[in-house]
Amino acid sequence: MSWKDDYLWWQRGIIYQVYPRSFQDASGDGCGDLEGIRRRLDYLEWLGVDAVWISPFFPSPMKDFGYDIADYTDVDAIFGQMHDFDRLLEDAHGRGLRVILDLVPNHTSDQHPWFVESALSKESPKRDWYIWSDPGPDGGPPNNWVSEFAGSAWEFHEPTGQYYYHAFLAEQPDLNWRNDAVCEAMFDVMRFWLDKDVDGFRVDVMWHMIKDEHMRNNPPNPDYRPGEESPYDEYLPVYSADQPEVHDVVVGMRQVMDEYDERVMIGELYLPIDQLVTYYGEEESEAHLPFNFQLVGAPWDAAHIRSIVDRYEASLPEDGWPNWVLGNHDQSRIATRIGRAQARLAAMLLMTLRGTPTMYYGDELGMVDVDIAPDQVVDPRELRSPGMGLGRDPERTPMQWSADANAGFTDAEPWLPVAPDFETCNVERERDEPDSTLSLYRRLISLRRSEPALAVGDYWPVDAKPPLFGYVRCFEDEAFLVVLNFRGEPQTFRPDSRFAGAEVVVSTVESDPQGRVVDGELELAADEGVIARLPHAPAEHPASTIEP
Repeated sequence: MSWKDDYLWWQRGIIYQVYPRSFQDASGDGCGDLEGIRRRLDYLEWLGVDAVWISPFFPSPMKDFGYDIADYTDVDAIFGQMHDFDRLLEDAHGRGLRVILDLVPNHTSDQHPWFVESALSKESPKRDWYIWSDPGPDGGPPNNWVSEFAGSAWEFHEPTGQYYYHAFLAEQPDLNWRNDAVCEAMFDVMRFWLDKDVDGFRVDVMWHMIKDEHMRNNPPNPDYRPGEESPYDEYLPVYSADQPEVHDVVVGMRQVMDEYDERVMIGELYLPIDQLVTYYGEEESEAHLPFNFQLVGAPWDAAHIRSIVDRYEASLPEDGWPNWVLGNHDQSRIATRIGRAQARLAAMLLMTLRGTPTMYYGDELGMVDVDIAPDQVVDPRELRSPGMGLGRDPERTPMQWSADANAGFTDAEPWLPVAPDFETCNVERERDEPDSTLSLYRRLISLRRSEPALAVGDYWPVDAKPPLFGYVRCFEDEAFLVVLNFRGEPQTFRPDSRFAGAEVVVSTVESDPQGRVVDGELELAADEGVIARLPHAPAEHPASTIEP
């Protein structure tokens, strides 16, 4: 029996996020679509990933580009029709690729029939499907809760004389998950797609789904820096997010998932580690993978990264499966944050840490954020807080397929501009270059998929003083040593005798490191990471004595 039989596909696999507006345009309107994704499945199969997570493609007014949903069980005409999705799903499964959808249960569009009915009157049968409140004592909003997109999170509805709550845009009213009818309606949405045989959901803003029932004011943030941070950060979201009762909601969602075989539920959770891990739930009753974003905003140096990894590993519940993320559609690209050389190191880190890695489209090419001219900005977050660097357009630009016009993404004017470097940074060119970032990713993915020690093995930190970070991945009698140089200068790694004879099999700076062996010391080039195969697993746990 293969080692793979002992682990679920989402434990041993690699997830690849596609932002559908930007992956491939098949219809010729400048916007990516489902048929475009289907036509690129051969690439994803070649790359070696196991699942594709597709950001929202449901009917929407597109005030927040699909995260304001007007119908949870259909396809927006921008992206195609339901038969396009069915064909995509069938073709993906035919290639052994799983498909994960974005579920947005916290809020709907204000054009969703549920909200339209809710807003008719205070006596509407669906009034309590959303969060309504009388004005505060001064006639203004009920409390000081702030929208993630700046400004009050309360919108006055003049026809009924009450405010409704929206954690994001006013066009995205929050559902009331304290109402059992809302729960059942959303559970039915989940079943609709699960019955179609989708392989799971990434649940948007999971920690926002329940709010304080007394609607108490959030306390001021004593560290807030006006003009330097988002207006949302002026108050600590003590009462508007991460409420204890949200776990009951997530348990209910997980119970729906468990009606089906081998499905995965991933929770978007921007929370500190100690709060994040509570979303696994008692006896693993909540999210299979509470998204771990710790690498996204961390200072990029060996001491900080090692500290994060070790604290996360120590905080996981006994059966909690870890996961790691470097970026997504809401975050500046990793190559922009830390530079392309270190982004290659980050790729090795992502593919060798214990747990499920999630990739963001284009990161495997070394794609960077694109400067968006003021007249090209479409992201509502940037439009509402201009000049603060909060906009998400720069990391959502079209995938760079080739040196052809518009990077091979579309024959029309693309919805966002392509990167200026698309002629050199693209799939077609990098596939044939052994030293390219794409070739490095493919080597890392191939090795991870073939070696149980890297896919599902234990994680052990080793003695490696900053700017080096080292660890062992071990499964039964097989083991690999990973050493990462977080500095743009050469470094020397001096391991103990347990690692003598380890053979370097992958390097981030040379395509063929054949012949490099760990023997007494190992010289690492600037920004280099290496994976070395140990002759045998260490006889004892190589725990480090170095404090990060």
